[in-house]
This record gives sequence, structure tokens and C-alpha cells, in this order.
Amino acid sequence: MRHDFAFANPEDLARSARKEILKMTHNAKASHVGSALSVVDILSTIYFNLTPPVPDSFSLNERDIVILSKGHAAAALYSVLALQNYFPISWLEDYCKNGAQLGGHVTAKGVPGVELSTGSLGHGLPYGLGIALARKRNSLSGKVFVVISDGECDEGTTWESALIANQHKLDNLIVIIDRNRIQSLGSTEDTVKLEPLADKWEAFGWEVDSIDGHNCSQLQKAFSSQKSPKCIIANTTKGKGVDFMEDTVIWHYKSPSDLQLSEALSQIEKSKK
Repeated sequence: MRHDFAFANPEDLARSARKEILKMTHNAKASHVGSALSVVDILSTIYFNLTPPVPDSFSLNERDIVILSKGHAAAALYSVLALQNYFPISWLEDYCKNGAQLGGHVTAKGVPGVELSTGSLGHGLPYGLGIALARKRNSLSGKVFVVISDGECDEGTTWESALIANQHKLDNLIVIIDRNRIQSLGSTEDTVKLEPLADKWEAFGWEVDSIDGHNCSQLQKAFSSQKSPKCIIANTTKGKGVDFMEDTVIWHYKSPSDLQLSEALSQIEKSKK
């Protein structure tokens, strides 16, 4: 059964998606709630403004394409897609359970709206690059959005793709880095130092914006224009929206208990006021 959800703005979509993320990870006792909460404003803003805007356009060759390369944040993508009527919201109830339609990492098979199965980091950008290059050569419209984690900037395929995109002047490709500064077991800067991150992308020939990744207006503005391949460094907070999850490494792996779920949902609800 498909529900008819309608949201006035991406902020409302993101708020509803946060509730679904919390319930999904709680029910499944699944990991990566912190990663999903950090990226959900980015995904909500993209999907709210997609061209064409309706799920039934998913088969069109010149549609905007979205690839969530940080596939461990699957709960964020699934919640946004369900709330945008790509598939029944009831699917979220079985997230990450044996035999369920929605796997614990982003799964494309049988899931409307998902372009590519992801989870092994560093694969999304090369794939998106190929689509953008093919469209450029065939004079096809539509943007390609690739959302990556900051930890993915440790991967060589990320920088190889950055070189190629500049070589071919792919002004239809946008990379959004979910810059929450935490990966796996610690900070990104203690793992493999990334800063000065903006300077590195600029040195590879990309147009770079550094913005608040939880500010939907700033995201919309950054998406609206480009003259070359564009990198948006979206500065975010791991676990955004739930005070006891924010900037805390353990929520890369831990799922909320009954009591924690209740408190987290209450905080999200209060954020409307």
C-alpha cells in the first residue's frame, strides 16, 4: 500500500525521515544510526528538488540521478525514498531483517529509486562519473549527485575520479561530502588527515563550496549552479538531532534501546517548535 505523503519543504521531510531512521535501527538492532542522521538533510534536500520530481519518472534517461556511496547510511536513503512514495513505508518495518526487501547497506535490486548497491566505500563516485561522462558525450540533461562520506576521501578511486571529471569538464556532476569528521573508530584527522580538504578538491580543478550540511537553504543554493564539476563539503554532525548521539563514535555501531528511542523521538518532535 502506497501512502500519499506531502511535505512543504525539505526540512519537514528530513524531520520525518529522522524518526523513521531511529525506529528502523531500533527495530532491527542495526548499526550506523549516527551516519544516517548526519546525511539525512542532504538526501532530503536533493530528493525534494529532483528533476523530474515524481517517483514514476525513475526510468527516464534524462532524470537527475542520486547515488549514496556511503551505503552504510542506508536507513537515511530508504526513509527518504519511502516518505517520497517510491515504495510502501511498511517496508521500513522489516529493514535489515532476514529476507527483507531493504538490506542493511544500500541495495538496488528490487528497491525503486535506488540507482546502485553500495557499501564498499569508493565505488559510488566512479560509477556516477561514468554516467555524467556518457550524458555529456550524448548531450543529455540531468545532474548526477554522488553523496560520499569524508572517510571515502581515503580511497584512491575518489581522487582518480576527481582527476577524470576535471579532464572532461563534467559540469553535470556534483559530489557532496558528508563531512561529519568521524569514521569507524575515531576522527578522520586521526585516521588519515584530510585537511585542507577544500584546497585539495580545488587543486584537482573542482568548484568547491563549504557549507552547513544541515541547512537545507544552503544546500539548495549550492545545488543550483555550477560551471565545472562541483564538490560540496557539507559540514555535518554525526547523530544530528539527538543530543546523546551527536559527535559520539559509539553510534556508528550501536542501536537505540527502548528508552533511548523514546527520548530520541521526543527530541525530534520538539525540534518542530
